[in-house]
Amino acid sequence: MNERRILHAHFHLPYGAHPDLYGQLLALAGGITPRVQAIPPDAAHLDITGALRYWNRTPEQVAALLRLRTTALHGVQTTCAIAPNRMLAAMAAAATPPGATTVIEARDVQAWLRPRPAAALHQVGPATATKLRTYGLHTIGDIADAPVPTLVRLFGAATGRSLHAHANGQDLRTVQPVPIAKSMSAERTFDHDVLDPAEHRKTLLDLTEELGARLRDDQQAAGNLTLLVRYADRTSSTRSRTLTEPTAHTRPLATSAWELYDLLGLQRARVRAISLRAQDLRPAAEASQQLTLDPGDDRALAIEAITDRARARYGPGALRPATLATTRTRAPRG
Repeated sequence: MNERRILHAHFHLPYGAHPDLYGQLLALAGGITPRVQAIPPDAAHLDITGALRYWNRTPEQVAALLRLRTTALHGVQTTCAIAPNRMLAAMAAAATPPGATTVIEARDVQAWLRPRPAAALHQVGPATATKLRTYGLHTIGDIADAPVPTLVRLFGAATGRSLHAHANGQDLRTVQPVPIAKSMSAERTFDHDVLDPAEHRKTLLDLTEELGARLRDDQQAAGNLTLLVRYADRTSSTRSRTLTEPTAHTRPLATSAWELYDLLGLQRARVRAISLRAQDLRPAAEASQQLTLDPGDDRALAIEAITDRARARYGPGALRPATLATTRTRAPRG
């Protein structure tokens, strides 16, 4: 069986680029291999295993073909990295100079991976990296050599096993050429003017409950959140923010939504509608989940998982926060 070859392409989009440019670059990549997975807003995974034989070229030559086409047709510089799996290809791309290509052969994975800092490992963020250093795990090789039971005891079962597998260069994810929605929205329109900020915040919680559930159902995570408030005089205010990390969980979405609302500085505003739009969507598997070391976060995630199971079995609204007991769930979908 041929060794799997995954190409991670990072498109260096110019500032203020037209929104359609990214889609055009994905279509161009699809002319090289049909197995292209978008990683918004500016990257993609290409499974070029079969394309090597079709084009009768080496991995480096296929990458050179992609870089040549993106530059010649769209004036976009592209950084490429090729490795046996998606994780390694993405990590190699992050360490590759702009416009260059890195190729990691299967026989060279351990030599390339082990000396790298623990923070460079897939899905290891600042909090996790700090905790790893606290226990003397400074490099990816240190993590790979640590016993699995030790990692499980420190980080929990799922994270501990994932860290060990990733540190040993293992990633079973395949390239999934499935189109990803660019955004998802939820809105509440009031029957009358609402002036009470407490009611506004309650509505925001309701909206984030809905958005979070839909994101988790679709196995997506949002990288950006936009708040739109419409007033009785038909004017509106908008605030947008890039999230600290992409998420599909209600608690961080609600926190961000409330912070956006506070930025508006409303004083007894006559509000007629509130909407939230989750943007910069990406597969949930691509989103890193940082450790916060906050027991409250663990409880919130556990309750969220129970709510999701109840919703799947009994339908929307089966379990809801007490503050939303009288809030209507009907809303237009975006």
